[in-house]
Amino acid sequence: MAHQQLGGDMEHIGVEERRARIGRRHRLAPSCQAADPVQAAESLVVLHATDPATVHLSVAARVPGSDVAGTERALYDDRLLIRMLGMRRTVFVAPTSFAPVIQAACTDDIAIKQRQLLVKHLTEAGIAGDAEASGLWLRAVEESTATALTLRGSATANELSADEPRLRSRLAMAEGKTYAAQPYVTSRVLFQLAAEGRIVRGRPLGTWLSGQHQWSPAEKWLPGGLGIKPPADGARATLAQAWLNAFGPGTAADLQWWSGWTMGQTRKALTAVNAVEVDLDGAIGYVLPGDEAPEAEVEPWVAFLPALDPTPMGWKERGWYLGEHKAKIFDNTGNVGPTIWADGRIVGGWGQPDSGEVRFKLLEDVGADTTAAIEAEAAKWTAWLAGVRVTPRFRSPLEKALSQS
Repeated sequence: MAHQQLGGDMEHIGVEERRARIGRRHRLAPSCQAADPVQAAESLVVLHATDPATVHLSVAARVPGSDVAGTERALYDDRLLIRMLGMRRTVFVAPTSFAPVIQAACTDDIAIKQRQLLVKHLTEAGIAGDAEASGLWLRAVEESTATALTLRGSATANELSADEPRLRSRLAMAEGKTYAAQPYVTSRVLFQLAAEGRIVRGRPLGTWLSGQHQWSPAEKWLPGGLGIKPPADGARATLAQAWLNAFGPGTAADLQWWSGWTMGQTRKALTAVNAVEVDLDGAIGYVLPGDEAPEAEVEPWVAFLPALDPTPMGWKERGWYLGEHKAKIFDNTGNVGPTIWADGRIVGGWGQPDSGEVRFKLLEDVGADTTAAIEAEAAKWTAWLAGVRVTPRFRSPLEKALSQS
């Protein structure tokens, strides 16, 4: 990764070029859309899955004619996509072939830190004694839970709690605070087993909007489990390459935020892929070698994207596509609500009242032609949702207002 001063021989990539790349690379321009859910996920590296609805809506925005059944088939029948913990301790849907890279690049480190934290919480709750005893207790419960899951083949958290009663042990969180809680240890143990790649989230319980899932042993879900992991440094380089291909140009801070790495890990990964420095209107950004040239132009496009869609969540620095709309589009903790895009920038948001139709509000003047295209897109989404009301898990001010109107 060669270091240059701004100016000189450094290629300049401006805002318009960055916006043009979104239309093509994120499969949002009509002529660039994806053929199936797997290709849609590959285009964005991963799909956000903290909110279960996001997966289906992100695919539908990029795959013409797609439906919930097709995405579920890729996830649960063909198993070409997998729901897993990844960057920033967030749940994603990833191409199954890419899962070992994410596991080695991000999830293994998360598993180590989360085990330390859970042992600390077990010790504070007085469940097993000191830290050493708590660590042994946790290992025993994990092995018993994994065995119970293997015997069942697949199971819910409640079913596993019936098999292993220690999962009903309660933690003591934020004692003495107004928000104090005593949650069962169940979800934390399952989280830990999933973070270590031992168990996998399967089909949801109920509809596609449900956040509760069946669990399966990784080896039962996929032959050989998640597969052979590459070394961590190599995995981080591969993940950085994938991010640059989808989201480049971006800054080191963008990649660090998106990946959840340290800045040292981020810079090492950029060096490993020979990332080229470019001038982003005064800031240093990075692209893959040979990716400095302008993107081929695409036709004008509009898109309705769901809350937590991978496109707006791809960078830390968002002014170049968000403008002045952050306060209305994002919640207080940095989660994006449903957005309307026109030619690579956010121009409004959308939501659903109780009646289920898609309503929108534009936050800037986009002209008559674009407004007409947005109205047509809203009607298309109303038809696609067919009366199903999606309430985002994290709600932006604009979405809240539209859902109440």
